[in-house]
Amino acid sequence: MPFDTVYGLAADPYHSDHARRLYALKGRAVTQPTALVARDVDYLLECVPELRGRAATLVRLLLPGPLTLVLPNPARRFRWLTGSNPDSIGVRVPELTGAGAELLALVGAVAATSANLPGEPDPSTLTAVPEEIRAGAGAVVDGGELPGSPSTVIDLTGPEPRILREGALSAAEALRRLESPVRSS
Repeated sequence: MPFDTVYGLAADPYHSDHARRLYALKGRAVTQPTALVARDVDYLLECVPELRGRAATLVRLLLPGPLTLVLPNPARRFRWLTGSNPDSIGVRVPELTGAGAELLALVGAVAATSANLPGEPDPSTLTAVPEEIRAGAGAVVDGGELPGSPSTVIDLTGPEPRILREGALSAAEALRRLESPVRSS
């Protein structure tokens, strides 16, 4: 399905067998994390209600947008999405339009990762998604050409934010958004 960054593989996040199928289709090790992607911030906070206080403040400062936030997961929710570290969870609330927005609005949340094979380029068009992934998907949604840069990943589990991957939003801009409100709280 189209996201605000690249095409992604999406699955029902509430059942581990669906996540395992997503991992198998991508050829990804289950020790790697996969993001929980929600239609809006309020729905995300319903899915992971422990995201209160500082974590909820950070989520509201940064999302929606082309970011994946790694946050504390004290209740170890969605263990099948957390890879080898169940104490943290990656979350996204993308800025979607068109078919991607309609689909996410309908289902509320998905487990999602880019629709490429490990080490291959992130797909900005549906035709750039490998044929074996398209053939193995339960449904395919074409959203036209996308920006093609993956989400920026920020680890917010420690006292200071850490940029794990620079992507669609510059690390400098993400950190600028965080700087004054976090330091004053």
